Amino acid sequence: MVLCFKNRQLDLSGVSRLMGIVNVTPDSFSDGGSFLYTETAVAHGLKLLEEGADIIDIGGESTRPGAAAVEVEEEISRIVPVIRELKRKNPDCIISADTRKAEVAAAAAAAGADIINDITGLQHSSAIAAIAAEHDTGLILMHMRGTPETMQSAENLKYDDVVKEVSEFLLLAVKKALDYGVKRKNIVLDPGIGFSKTPEQNLELIGRIGELKALGFPVLAGHSRKSFIGAILGRKNPEDRIFGTAGVTAFLTRHRVEIIRVHDVRAMKDVVTMFSRCTEYSSN
Repeated sequence: MVLCFKNRQLDLSGVSRLMGIVNVTPDSFSDGGSFLYTETAVAHGLKLLEEGADIIDIGGESTRPGAAAVEVEEEISRIVPVIRELKRKNPDCIISADTRKAEVAAAAAAAGADIINDITGLQHSSAIAAIAAEHDTGLILMHMRGTPETMQSAENLKYDDVVKEVSEFLLLAVKKALDYGVKRKNIVLDPGIGFSKTPEQNLELIGRIGELKALGFPVLAGHSRKSFIGAILGRKNPEDRIFGTAGVTAFLTRHRVEIIRVHDVRAMKDVVTMFSRCTEYSSN
């Protein structure tokens, strides 16, 4: 399986690939404010690449529960300079722009972003699919309900079968993307761990990740440092959730999830590498 974008491709047939996170925001749940300036964000992106990241995901709007929306112009001013400078310093790096806004997606793609990562699965703006098709970028379609401000409401947490309903949502998003001209080989599906989900629903999505893989598209999982790990382990500080993140990463690696989105690239690269090497010698 490969992910295609801008006349390039990323082989996803081997061990899980890592997507490193660069939040150019003052209020992200784990590292808000740490990389708000272009220079520090670019330096962090280069560091993640050195540590083994295959993709750098750059976002300019926090999507933590309860987060308020950012104006289009502000979001563009945060991420476009980072995309341009990171591409200048490392032209071969693969950059994903984490946005739900069509105008931001267009600016990011023009600046050099290879992938558009839409956390709303085209709910916020179907035009993102048209932009992805126009620029031949990859397109990540994620499941969520509501907005970051409302996604953890009681109404948005009701499911009869969370895996079935997430799968149905994602397939509808795929159809919409294809209708706008996005190529099937450019699409990745993300079940939206931590978005409109309880801790138990997150665990069920992870435990049944094979059902999502069976949809026939590469799967991305973003569990890194999230609150469901904190709830299970009793870790209030996101930075204390690295070992919990590693446990989930090992499980996802075992199930050959194609892309794993993480903050701690060096540590998770070690997890993926050692788990995969040990598996080479396993008879089970």
